[in-house]
Amino acid sequence: MTRFVSWLVVNALALGAAIWLFDGITLRGATTTDRVVTLVVVGGIFGVITSVVKPVLKVISFPFILLSLGLLLLVINALMLLLTSWVAGQLDLGFHVSGFWVAVFGSIVISLADMVLGALVPDGDR
Repeated sequence: MTRFVSWLVVNALALGAAIWLFDGITLRGATTTDRVVTLVVVGGIFGVITSVVKPVLKVISFPFILLSLGLLLLVINALMLLLTSWVAGQLDLGFHVSGFWVAVFGSIVISLADMVLGALVPDGDR
């Protein structure tokens, strides 16, 4: 249970950092509580998408990842963020990513924030 909560908090905080830094990534909500709840739900959606879809894409595109010296991973991360935006739009959650390049830069910030927060937040294995 602790591992799930820390995973959800890390995803939500990483997405919050991207929302704060880029105007093209938006989160709507009437109150701060609404925005926090939406951010946690979107963090869960993002985590599920990156846990299920991303490994499949990485396996399928492995030769191209090698040819691009890993730069295709940035594109895959951006696509995961765009897919999260689409799913959130279908669920009317108020999370939106406006374009591909915003998604690329947002995915870089999310990856860096995930690394830092993952090192700071205990994973529950102890």
